[in-house]
Amino acid sequence: MEITIRQHNGQVDIKLKGRMDIVAANEVKDELSKKLVVCGLVNQMTCDASELNYISSSGLRVILQLSKTYPNFSVIEVQPDIYRVFEMTGFTKIINIERAMRHLSIDGCEMIGIGGVGVVYRISDDTIIKIFREGTTLADVKNEINMAKETFVLGMPTAISFDVVRVGNQYGLVYELLKADTLSSCIMKEPNRMDEFAIKYAQLFRQLHHIRVPYNSLIHDAMEKEERMVKHISRYFDSKATDLMMQILNAVPQANRLLHCDLQTKNIMMQDDEPMLIDMGEVGYGHPMLDLGHACSAMTMLVGDYETIIGMPKHYGQQIWKMMIHHYFEGESPQDIAHRCEQIAAVGNIRSFTWLALSDSFPESVIRECQDIFDERIGKKKDYLLDISKTFYDWKL
Repeated sequence: MEITIRQHNGQVDIKLKGRMDIVAANEVKDELSKKLVVCGLVNQMTCDASELNYISSSGLRVILQLSKTYPNFSVIEVQPDIYRVFEMTGFTKIINIERAMRHLSIDGCEMIGIGGVGVVYRISDDTIIKIFREGTTLADVKNEINMAKETFVLGMPTAISFDVVRVGNQYGLVYELLKADTLSSCIMKEPNRMDEFAIKYAQLFRQLHHIRVPYNSLIHDAMEKEERMVKHISRYFDSKATDLMMQILNAVPQANRLLHCDLQTKNIMMQDDEPMLIDMGEVGYGHPMLDLGHACSAMTMLVGDYETIIGMPKHYGQQIWKMMIHHYFEGESPQDIAHRCEQIAAVGNIRSFTWLALSDSFPESVIRECQDIFDERIGKKKDYLLDISKTFYDWKL
């Protein structure tokens, strides 16, 4: 019997492999007791049973005790024979126990997008799959599904997946979108419609930012997450750098507007010429400045292979961003729009680095590139960025 335990930000993931007979159950119980003591606060616990091929009554008691000790406990990837044991003993009625997922292959599939947390492939004309990076937990995947549902209920056109699958050792979400293309692909095919697409892009932002997220929603505070991300990247930057980033972020006014937090043009699917949101894992509530700052970072300041990630040449991306901003602030003076752009860019500069917290599996070369450009984008502009942040309060909603 093999047991593996991983812990991150209050999420504990346990993997069981082999036969959990009487002897093994006692060993597992002792091993868990030792390792869980050092995990600190546990908000959620997930037990991966994909390689568990036998469980005794003693093993069932271990599972039952974990469920009593940790309320947010679930058993996932349960093979058919083991699931029948849980079902016959009534465990499926008292514990969140999920059958093993189906496995898919992406061999020969077209890659249509890549981002901080995963890669998107087209399986067929009407089906796409988002494959999450290694290390992504099932709880992270389910959060994306929940955020998509919440956003849809609040009135936004949103693609929702109800099918979680495995692709190798990684999780995937399958979406059925009838002959839909990303906004980036549409721009590449019809660049003469750039202004029309920019209007739709701006309208999507405005529609989002018009929605007030109710207090009882599952949608989280985007600023709280942003602050956690700054703390997470302290492993890559010194305390002076992270303190400066936090100081700028803390100047962003509080608000309860709906934010996508990664609304670059490859995260918009065009279906029958109408936009639809995808990639909902970062959805939150807060001030629109944060949402626009994140998108600005992707569209104009991206670290990495721009064409692969955004899906079009950088000059196209910068062009549609500039056009979108003018449509978003339609009716405001050129001076006021220029001021808003400075505020958005200040927040966007922070996003150039906090996105590293989206995964712990980024290549060392990407991390070094971010470290190398920090001084150019933030360090040398410290006084300017702090001065701009002092004006954030004037962005009234």
